[in-house]
Amino acid sequence: MTHATLNTWHDLVRTRSTKGLSSLLADEVVFHSPVVHTPQVGKTITLQYLSAAFHVFFNESFQYVRELTGPRDAVLEFQVEIDGISVNGVDMIKWDDEGKIVEFKVLIRPLKAVNLIHQKMAAMLQANQ
Repeated sequence: MTHATLNTWHDLVRTRSTKGLSSLLADEVVFHSPVVHTPQVGKTITLQYLSAAFHVFFNESFQYVRELTGPRDAVLEFQVEIDGISVNGVDMIKWDDEGKIVEFKVLIRPLKAVNLIHQKMAAMLQANQ
């Protein structure tokens, strides 16, 4: 992700809009979910997961609290409260030379939050099929 692309990601999160999300993803992007064992490969499935995440995670309490960036990757730590449960996690993002996301990995804690996210994401993904 170039700085412009990272800024675009932050704009999408801030506005809770998935418009423009597809253009940030490489065709063969790999998505690692905190609740699905198998990596999800491809723009279409990654877009589905990230779009569902926009609805589940990005409420008024969502905020990135720390950001570590390198030449071709970033780790964005976040906090959010969902249904009275505090969720702490990280988005680990890798990108190619063109600024397209090639890998997106989400890690969350504690276990109570993992269970909640599993339930909410499953419902959102099923509703969008």
